Amino acid sequence: MEHLGSRRLETERLIMRAFVPEDVKPMFRNWASDPEVTKFLTWPTHTSEEVTEKVVASWVEKNGDPAYYQWAIVWKETMEPIGSISAVHWKEDVCEVEIGYCIGRQWWHRGVMTECFSEVIRFFFQEVGVNRITARHDPNNPNSGMVMKKCGLRHEGTLRQADRNNQGICDMCAYGILRGDYEAAK
Repeated sequence: MEHLGSRRLETERLIMRAFVPEDVKPMFRNWASDPEVTKFLTWPTHTSEEVTEKVVASWVEKNGDPAYYQWAIVWKETMEPIGSISAVHWKEDVCEVEIGYCIGRQWWHRGVMTECFSEVIRFFFQEVGVNRITARHDPNNPNSGMVMKKCGLRHEGTLRQADRNNQGICDMCAYGILRGDYEAAK
């Protein structure tokens, strides 16, 4: 693997880029303060812009680290961040990365996250050189699993009471895609 950090990525409708301090207000407004968006996430709904400011500051501080991947998902139409996608866990010994994502409710059911995640998958396989990409979701949030399936990940199993999110202890649906799967589908 060759770590490259949160390089700018682009699709037809989106730009994925490292967070900057100016992202605090749109992040708070577009997704972090919405309890429907954060319902199945592992971090709590932000109660103030100050909370978002601290989170963004911690991300900005790590922007120069080549092994750090935390992107703002920017909607080209408004040039405003509408969500985030990141590498939440690494297993260097098997060249595996786990991806986590969220997006503002206004952009749900429009193929936005599938477009974004597909580009991040391409980046990790083709540029970083990972062998395996994983993601997980609460079975009570099936739309997240649909994104994973549309991006070529396979459901590898459901682990009972193996995770925790804002709903408490929950089951965890595990998904994965191997570089070989990705290359065979191209």
